[in-house]
Amino acid sequence: MKSTNVYLTYNGNCREAFEFYKECFGGELFLMKYSEGPGCEENKLPPGSADRIMHAGLRNGAAVLMASDSMPGHPFQQGNNFSVTVSSDNNEEVDKYCAAVSKGGAVTMPPQETFFAHRFAMCTDKFHINWMFIHDKPMQ
Repeated sequence: MKSTNVYLTYNGNCREAFEFYKECFGGELFLMKYSEGPGCEENKLPPGSADRIMHAGLRNGAAVLMASDSMPGHPFQQGNNFSVTVSSDNNEEVDKYCAAVSKGGAVTMPPQETFFAHRFAMCTDKFHINWMFIHDKPMQ
């Protein structure tokens, strides 16, 4: 395990929140809208989602805060809008950690390659905590 982090989810106000956090903490802000993601042309996205944030990152030194907006129509519940993210140095750790943590819970996204990760997976553990596991690719 390389590092852990909290990943926040917002209901359409991620940009506003992260611009506020940048004012509070300083650092470098990265924002990507859903419409800017590979294969996510506006006509392929659900109505109202193009300008929502697919990924936000605020980095200040070694500290990183990450988040996204939920997609319209996907359940959003205040208080359950976070995940613990575990970063790994290899794909095998992603698979191993996801399998272990999801026992008694549920895998919500099986381990797979994405445009932002060599390997990425999501699950909910038996205590109803959301988890993400990532062997990330460098952001462009």
